[in-house]
Amino acid sequence: MKGVLMVAEKPSLAQSIANILSNKKCDYRKGFNGACAVNEWQGKFPPTGEVVKYKMTSVCGHVMSIDFPGKFNNWDKVDPAELFSCPTEKKEATAKLKMPAFLASEAKGCDYIVLWLDCDKEGENICFEVLDSVRSSMRKLDRSTVFRAKFSSITDKDIVAAMNHLIEPDENQSRSVDARQELDLRIGCAFTRFQTRFFQGKYGDLDSSLISYGPCQTPTLGFCVDRHDTITNHKPEPFWVLQVSVDTKEDKRLSLEWERTRCFDREVAVMFLQMVKGQTEATVTSVTTKEKQKERPIALNTVELMRVASSGLGMGPAHAMMIAEKLYIQGYISYPRTESTQYADSFDLKDVVKQQQHTSDWGQTCKDLLAGGLSKPRKGHDAGDHPPITPCRAVSRGELDGEAWKLYDYIVRHFLGTVSSNCKYDQTTATLLCGGEKFLLTGKKVTEPGFTGVMTWQAISDEESIPKVSQGDRLTVKDVKLADRQTSPPGYLTESDLITLMEKHGVGTDASIPVHINNICTRNYCTVESGRRLVPTSLGIVLVHGYLKIDPDLVKPTMRGDVEKQLDLIAHGKANFESVLSHTLEVFKLKFLYFVKSISGMDQLFEVSFSSLADSGRPFSRCGKCRRFMKLVEAKPKRLFCPVCDETYNVPQQNGALKLHQELKCPLDDFELVYFSAGAKGKSFVFCPYCYSNPPFPGMSGGSNCSSCIHPTCLHGINSLGVSGCVECDTGVLVLDPASIPKWKLVCNKCDVIVRIFEDAAKVSVLSEECCEECDSQLVKVEYKEGKSKLPKERISQEGCIYCDQDLNQLVEKSQAVFLKGRRGG
Repeated sequence: MKGVLMVAEKPSLAQSIANILSNKKCDYRKGFNGACAVNEWQGKFPPTGEVVKYKMTSVCGHVMSIDFPGKFNNWDKVDPAELFSCPTEKKEATAKLKMPAFLASEAKGCDYIVLWLDCDKEGENICFEVLDSVRSSMRKLDRSTVFRAKFSSITDKDIVAAMNHLIEPDENQSRSVDARQELDLRIGCAFTRFQTRFFQGKYGDLDSSLISYGPCQTPTLGFCVDRHDTITNHKPEPFWVLQVSVDTKEDKRLSLEWERTRCFDREVAVMFLQMVKGQTEATVTSVTTKEKQKERPIALNTVELMRVASSGLGMGPAHAMMIAEKLYIQGYISYPRTESTQYADSFDLKDVVKQQQHTSDWGQTCKDLLAGGLSKPRKGHDAGDHPPITPCRAVSRGELDGEAWKLYDYIVRHFLGTVSSNCKYDQTTATLLCGGEKFLLTGKKVTEPGFTGVMTWQAISDEESIPKVSQGDRLTVKDVKLADRQTSPPGYLTESDLITLMEKHGVGTDASIPVHINNICTRNYCTVESGRRLVPTSLGIVLVHGYLKIDPDLVKPTMRGDVEKQLDLIAHGKANFESVLSHTLEVFKLKFLYFVKSISGMDQLFEVSFSSLADSGRPFSRCGKCRRFMKLVEAKPKRLFCPVCDETYNVPQQNGALKLHQELKCPLDDFELVYFSAGAKGKSFVFCPYCYSNPPFPGMSGGSNCSSCIHPTCLHGINSLGVSGCVECDTGVLVLDPASIPKWKLVCNKCDVIVRIFEDAAKVSVLSEECCEECDSQLVKVEYKEGKSKLPKERISQEGCIYCDQDLNQLVEKSQAVFLKGRRGG
């Protein structure tokens, strides 16, 4: 019997598809990588008509990622300009998942492969990553054995239809993603490395670990700073408004709108006030009523969903899309990443409405629509990717959590709005004369609510109506006053405003827009204030102003928009991959070289806004070169700076505390040792600032602490404090944390394992010259104060092996002691 391997993009998606295609009659087993499962069953294979054995599994997003070879990832030794032309390589996206090996293992002996990856450009790219992983394992891999499933929702109908109409994967779309990934890597890394090294080496209060540049991220920030500049450059201009309020015959108070709206000359405004102030009545000179319509929405796409989620539901775009993905995988909505706003002619609108007719929240609206007939949806844009976002299955309010329900509720109401009629209303405008000046009274009265019956937040309220007035009516003037005001700038951009600008200028895709917005916030270029408004930080403002000063193309959206058009041409097979890549890289390389040459222009702006390293931080530890105190700069990225030597040294960036380690010094370079602690439950270690930045021995990487140091006589290194191999990882060694008194612990020098030992002991030491005869671990000595011993017979000290000596083993934290028996020796 032939075998068919089927691969989805996520484990939960694979499970749902397997249940549908097997009628829930599949065998389940865990994959060897621990993250993915495999569902197996037998059934008919539509392309050939034969009965086959199906294997349904998944990946976890991208299998591979693009990066530079190791030697080009050394920021100190590689000129950033080299990154535009140096080699690149594909690496496993998440090494611990062992995804290529897992896919190759499951593909052994299979005759066909069906790719169920998400139906967008990224999904198409993952298709070819999967094919590369299984190429050597399958019996045959060509156009006759490779199939692609196209689907837009996880419903029985859509999945079965996709299985019956399999197609080929689209290599052009995949290549466009390869091009975007390589461009973003080369351009982003070159600019980011250069400006990060340049500015972090000079300023101490930037409060950002990276001074990053991105071909999409930076224009996104540019929009926010442009609005900030508009606000700060605005000069308020005073104006005056004539306000008149009148009473109707029914004693209802109404405020009239001055036909002139406002006046910028105070003397003229006072003249109008004097003309009106003595009047007791305002006469209605004309009344006009016009029938108007408020148009129903077009079908919902990703950009509009993100806009509404931010402005109406209080969710950030990235968070909203994460919830939408979950709703899609659970089968509640169609695929949430789409640019289309037009339903296909074959799409059964009535069937979707019928699904929702028994729900309590909008069931009656559905019944009314079915009884009265659905309105033809407005014409939108068919992008040719996926249909618009629609509900796929009815669900009650209690079945989803709060935010998931809010998003689902909006998607359903939006869909029902698209097949409802327009909202119809009468707009009445009355013109009144008072003291020779014209005033207006405007009101709206709904005649047919249409789509606003279900999209209630767009409804016209009763408060917008006005009492009936007729030509010739005289209304009593109750108050006349002159209000003085001034022009105000626009507000800061909301996330919704920013998404609109990004879409308009072609910056990013529907999938990447939320990522770029999230990046400018997490990298301290913008903060999200109330109303989800994006306010640029000093760092964000200075960066954009610096780009504008040196080369506006680096921050203006036009250049990225042009690149996106070229990438789309690759996706449609109308442009050559190599040509687009080489031309774009050459353009950006020239811009980079000019940027480096002109960096002093941006530096002048930084000097005004930020403090130099010499003026930042507090005295902390002594430098091993000049013996003067180095300063600890607390702002991101944390570092030690020696003002005398003008040298900067890295320190751990995790949340935790730094303190001097008993004023001890490194025997290699005479720098004072520093102790890092992430708290009682976190990892802690001793490190030398110089060695941490400049690894002294082969095999030690940057950021290595004393527990990895192989110096033969150093009292703080692995040879003096190492006890045994790690209980979990293959390469780590458990090392005594010498400053963890009284809650002593062993810490792995490679992974996050922590083993707690001998609580409340006065002293714990490793007998580096003595090993256990049974397991080859280093022996330890524990000492207690009188009256506090936890050793048998209240002995105050004992030497032995923490694994083999029962007296000591019982003082090792039991949750870890179980594992300890499995891996001894080091």
